[in-house]
Amino acid sequence: MAELESQADQYEQENVHEVYQHIAQHFSATRYKSWPIVESFLQEIPAGSIGIDVGCGNGKNLLVNRDIFIIGSDRSENLARIAHQHHPHAAVVADILHLPHRDAFFDFAICIAVVHHLSTPSRRVAAIAEILRTVKPGGTVLVYAWALEQKNSRRGWDKGDEQDIMVPWVRKSATEPNKSQTFNRYYHLFQEGELESDIQMAGGDVVRSGYEKDNWWAIATPKIK
Repeated sequence: MAELESQADQYEQENVHEVYQHIAQHFSATRYKSWPIVESFLQEIPAGSIGIDVGCGNGKNLLVNRDIFIIGSDRSENLARIAHQHHPHAAVVADILHLPHRDAFFDFAICIAVVHHLSTPSRRVAAIAEILRTVKPGGTVLVYAWALEQKNSRRGWDKGDEQDIMVPWVRKSATEPNKSQTFNRYYHLFQEGELESDIQMAGGDVVRSGYEKDNWWAIATPKIK
């Protein structure tokens, strides 16, 4: 088991973490607006609440609601540095599987388009469990993951297609327009009902869930023990 976990960790290091280190600036330039459900969720959080954005990327969600305080974290040091520029007191480098936060401390958490980068079912469940661990009883967690069912998008994936895939990110040269570099990122595409199932296995109760912009999303609370 330990060997398999080590292999999965190394696989993600090479096919997720190192990729985001390389593409951080270009990736950030394409991420500038919060998705509607994310914005709505954050705007409904009571003033004075404290939460976390796990896998915050460039920090675009940190200032959606200026009446709450969000600590953003990302596995990519380069992305965390960009987020730090947006919100100097609220961005740290952290691994989703080992968050540096106390148990049951936060009022809420968001994790947007991150868990699909974990390469095994057990690691995806463990990641969600780690987020739930940090949230108070009665607190809420919003999780997003790429959907398998995207037949109406430019990608065209749908039921029956492979769920574990490599997705290319093409970065054109700033100095030589005809040259580009391609980086492949690992994704697990969630099929309908899978995110809710993972949340339940992780120790959460799903409050509501749905589909938005080729993603499955779910809002959950930690189960009362």
